[in-house]
Amino acid sequence: MALQQFGRTKSVTKRSTKYVEQALYLRLFKDGGSEVSVRQQLNEVLKSRKRVYKWEVGDTLKKLRERKLYYPALKLSEAMDRRGMNKTVSDQAIHLDLIAKTRDIPAAENYFIDLPETAKTHHSYGALLNCYCKELMTEKAEALMEKMKALNLSLTSMPYNSLMTLYSKTGHPEKIPAIIQEMKAGSVMLDSCSYNVWMRALAAVNDISGVERVIDEMKRDGRVSSDWTTYSNLASIYVEAGMFEKAEKTLNELEKKNARQDLLAYQFLITLYGKTGNLREVYRVWRSLRLAFPKTANISYLNMIQVLVNLNDLPGAEKCFREWESRCSTYDIRVANVLIGAYAKEGMLEKAKELKEQARRRGAKPNAKTWEIFLDYYLETGEYQLAVDCVANATSIGRGDGGKWSPSRKIVKTLMEHFEQEKDVDGAEGFLEILKKSVDSLGVEVFESLIRTYAAAGRTTPSMRARLKMEKLEVGEASKKLLEAVCVE
Repeated sequence: MALQQFGRTKSVTKRSTKYVEQALYLRLFKDGGSEVSVRQQLNEVLKSRKRVYKWEVGDTLKKLRERKLYYPALKLSEAMDRRGMNKTVSDQAIHLDLIAKTRDIPAAENYFIDLPETAKTHHSYGALLNCYCKELMTEKAEALMEKMKALNLSLTSMPYNSLMTLYSKTGHPEKIPAIIQEMKAGSVMLDSCSYNVWMRALAAVNDISGVERVIDEMKRDGRVSSDWTTYSNLASIYVEAGMFEKAEKTLNELEKKNARQDLLAYQFLITLYGKTGNLREVYRVWRSLRLAFPKTANISYLNMIQVLVNLNDLPGAEKCFREWESRCSTYDIRVANVLIGAYAKEGMLEKAKELKEQARRRGAKPNAKTWEIFLDYYLETGEYQLAVDCVANATSIGRGDGGKWSPSRKIVKTLMEHFEQEKDVDGAEGFLEILKKSVDSLGVEVFESLIRTYAAAGRTTPSMRARLKMEKLEVGEASKKLLEAVCVE
C-alpha cells in the first residue's frame, strides 16, 4: 500500500463515484463490521499497491476506533510508520491510546518514553493520562497531571475531565468540586462533559439542588451549549432520585434538543421513560424513532424490547420481537436473549428453549449470556446437573470480547454446597474440571468444600495435599483435621 501524505483536507464525498467505492474505510467494511472481516480486508489492502492518502487513513482510524476495532486500527497506524507517512502529534497520541487498548499500559508507557521530546506535548501527555484514568490507576494519573502542570503545558478541559471521571468511578465524587474550582481559577473553560461529570458528582452525594445550580450556571455561561446529553444526564439523576415529574419535564427538553434526530437520544428517551413507568411515552418515542430510522438497527430493538420486558409488557415485547425478526438482516442473539430471559423469569421454560433453538436455526448460536439465563433458572428450580451443563457451555463459548467467562463466586458456592450435601464427590470433581478452564486459581473456599464433600462421602484421595500445594493454598484448621481422614495413602 503506497501511503502518501496529502496536503489539503479532502472530503471523500466530493471525489468521483469510482473513488468513493474504493475508499479505504469502505473496503475494510465491505464484508461487514466484524473484527475478523475487517482484519482480513486490511491485510488485503496492505498487500495491494493502491495509493491511500494520509487524510483517508486518519478518517479510517477514526471509524475503526468508533467501532472499538482497536487491533486493526493499531495495525493500520503501524503501517503508517513503516511506509514513511509522517505522523502529527495527534496521530502519535492516538497510536499511544491504541497500544494501551490492545496491549497494556507498560507498552503505552514505553511508546511515550521513546517519543522525541518535541512530540511530548499536551496531546501525548493527555493520551497517557487518559489511559491511566481508564485503568483506574489513580496514583499514576495524579502524578502525571502534576507533571503536566509543572511543565506548563497548555491544558484544556480534557485532562481534567479524565481525572474527574476517574474519581467518579473510584467512588470519590467529593474530589470533583475542587477540580472544577481549579479549572475556573486557571481560566480553563468547562465543556459539556465537565458540567455533566460535576452534576453526577453532586448527585452521588444526594445534592440535587446543587445539580440544578450547575445546570443554571451552564445556561448563564453561554459558551457551552447544553445538548441533549446534558438533559439525559439530568433526567437520569431525577429518575434515580425518584423525582419522576421533574424527570419527565427534563425529557421533554431532551426531545426538543434532539433536532438532528440522534439515534442514541431516542434510545435514552425510551430507557428513561421506561424507568419512570410511562409506557405510553415509551411507545410514542418508539414510533418517532421508527419514522426517523426506517431501517431500524438491532440495538434499537434490543433496547425497546428490554424496556417493555422491564415494564412487564410481555405481549408488547413479543410483538416488537416478531417485527424485528421479520425485518432483521442479521439475527442477533442479544435481542433473542432479552425475550429468552423474560420467559425464563416467568417460568416459561419451554418457550425459552424454543426461542433459543429458533435463534440457532437462524444462524445465531447461544452465547454465554444465553447459558447464564438458563443457569439462573436451573439454580432457582434446583436442577443442579443442568446448571452445571450451562456453566460448561458458557465456559466453552467465552465472552463476546474474546475473554474467558467464569461463574460468579455465589454460583460456585451454591453448586459446591449442593455436591457437599449430596455427598457427590464425582459431581464436585467434574465441576472443578470445568472451572479450571476459566479461572487461574480455584481458591481455598472451593477446596475446603471439596474436602468436606470427600469426608461426608467417606471417600479418600492421597493427592489432596499435593493439589493444595500446587494451588499454593492454606486451608483452615477444620479442613486440616478432615484432611487426616481424607488424604490417606
